[in-house]
Amino acid sequence: MNQKMGRLIRYILIIQKLSGRRKFIPAEELLSHLILQMELRGYDVGLSVRTLQRDIAEIRSMFEIDIKNRRGEGYFISDRTDNAEISYEELLLNFDLLTSLNNTADVAGLIIPEHHRPKGAESITSIIHAIKGSRAISFDYKLVRKENKIIHKTVNPHFLKESLGLWYLVAVDNAGKLCIYAVDRISNLEILPDCFKRDKSLDPNSLFQNSYGIWDDVNVPIEEVVLSYSPLDGYFLKTTPLHSSQEVLADTDNEFRIKLQIRITNDFVMALLARSNSLTVIKPLSLRKRINEVYQQAIMRNKI
Repeated sequence: MNQKMGRLIRYILIIQKLSGRRKFIPAEELLSHLILQMELRGYDVGLSVRTLQRDIAEIRSMFEIDIKNRRGEGYFISDRTDNAEISYEELLLNFDLLTSLNNTADVAGLIIPEHHRPKGAESITSIIHAIKGSRAISFDYKLVRKENKIIHKTVNPHFLKESLGLWYLVAVDNAGKLCIYAVDRISNLEILPDCFKRDKSLDPNSLFQNSYGIWDDVNVPIEEVVLSYSPLDGYFLKTTPLHSSQEVLADTDNEFRIKLQIRITNDFVMALLARSNSLTVIKPLSLRKRINEVYQQAIMRNKI
């Protein structure tokens, strides 16, 4: 697992380095960058030009990204385009979180982790390969809300999305329905020989723009939400906005007020409750009532 993870991190580091502003990166510079970054991540591996060439061949096979070397200038990505399907920066961040917590890494004891670790990383490599090759996949999936019942799925994978520290697969099922699967609940994944035609009408940048997190129920209307907080909570909400539509209406010594355009889903309500100490729902009234009901039920459950 560690060696496989290390190789995948190298691949993503190479893609990242070659995706920067400079078109050409000399081999020596690319190797030095890889050695430093891998050492920072706790990997003691010897890298050579031959290793680099093997990695580039694997990148071409796994990610279908064609990397070439121009004599006298260096390596570059041929026919380079922005990849909207997979954020390699986000992938690298998640893999860094996993590997930096490895007990064999040099940083062990310097990082204080949560008591749980993200799961499902072992499936991501195969999912990426299937997405890039437009190959169908099959897997077993755990239904947590149905007493951990296991179902078998065959889908056409389109995107990977990170949300709240977890990874999700966005796919189209055999009935043509858009479905979302938590990667940590996927097991026994298999890439099938069948290729599929991508649904180009699916825009990854707009799929979840009206929702909080990963769940975008089109049956829930988009509403204007106005919230008021204390200046202290406002500081944190400026650093980490609730949603991309967040607009600051007031930022004073007495109040921090924001406006959002969003679907009011259960995930959004739970996010509001996480900072409810100073929260006042200005509008809509339906959300104010919903928050009030949650408070009242909590009071009844926690009576002394």
